[in-house]
Amino acid sequence: MLQIGSHKLLNNVFLAPMAGITDAPFRDLCAREGAAYAASEMISSDALLFATNKTRHRITRSNNGLPHAVQIAGADPQAMADVAELNVKFGAEVIDINMGCPAKKVCNKAAGSALLESPDLVRNILKSVVARVDVPVTLKIRTGPNPENKNGVEIAQLAEQEGVACLAVHGRTRADRFKGDAEYKTIAEIKKAVSIPVIANGDIESAEDAKRVLAFTNADGVMIGRAAQGNPWLFKSITEQLAGRSAPLPPTNEEIYETLIMHLNGLYSLYGEYTGVRVARKHIAWYCKGIRNAAEFRSRAYTMETSTEQLAIIEEFFTCPDSFAAAA
Repeated sequence: MLQIGSHKLLNNVFLAPMAGITDAPFRDLCAREGAAYAASEMISSDALLFATNKTRHRITRSNNGLPHAVQIAGADPQAMADVAELNVKFGAEVIDINMGCPAKKVCNKAAGSALLESPDLVRNILKSVVARVDVPVTLKIRTGPNPENKNGVEIAQLAEQEGVACLAVHGRTRADRFKGDAEYKTIAEIKKAVSIPVIANGDIESAEDAKRVLAFTNADGVMIGRAAQGNPWLFKSITEQLAGRSAPLPPTNEEIYETLIMHLNGLYSLYGEYTGVRVARKHIAWYCKGIRNAAEFRSRAYTMETSTEQLAIIEEFFTCPDSFAAAA
């Protein structure tokens, strides 16, 4: 059984933290479908941001029975330790440190995956955070700053030395961003080099992908990111098949509809009417991908300004999709 500190996980399939996506309602749905671990969206180490609604939404505890893991990002060891301690006071049971985000607005502050270029700073951040909190500290990294400098093994070893409890590795470098294909050779090398749990991440979109990556890397688990958007059922598919059971049937349109409505109501409750409707738009598009007449439906659904209008057009689409057929 995979374990992070004192937290025993139900399986070895994780949801990747994704800014603007993996809020509490989405984490709850993925947990319901079998995800064993789901950290919050990334929050800045600037403790002043706790005064903002955006940050409060990001650290809202899910109601899913999983360890409450909060992901933090920053480049100053003292500030990172401060925000870790603050989150633990607010109920965090795991602190996850982001050193994997390739976004320019994060890397321009020498945070996220930009830190991989500075192993000494990585060590100081990890040392400071681990010393400050009495909950497990986990780390998310990439394989290195760029293809010419894949220092993932070095970073993993110092993470283990500083007391990190679990390591997730995305199989791309910072410079790769999300271009090309993820590579798993470096993840396999990292797994050989450390004894802490290693979770493989990047381009895992099916149970077949998960089996292949686990076999190649010998990783302890897999982390699912973009493939889960609009598809929380992916976790059940992967966990069932990794356990040697048959693949579950894909969700029916009725099941998609019911889950989408549950998701949207969670968004409205968390963010309020105005913001909830706007956050919901991208999720609506993802859930409806591949359904007949989805393109016309999405174009109309994006214009809805209230939750009542949004829910009504979704009900119409799932009840009578032909009403959204494009004009000849």
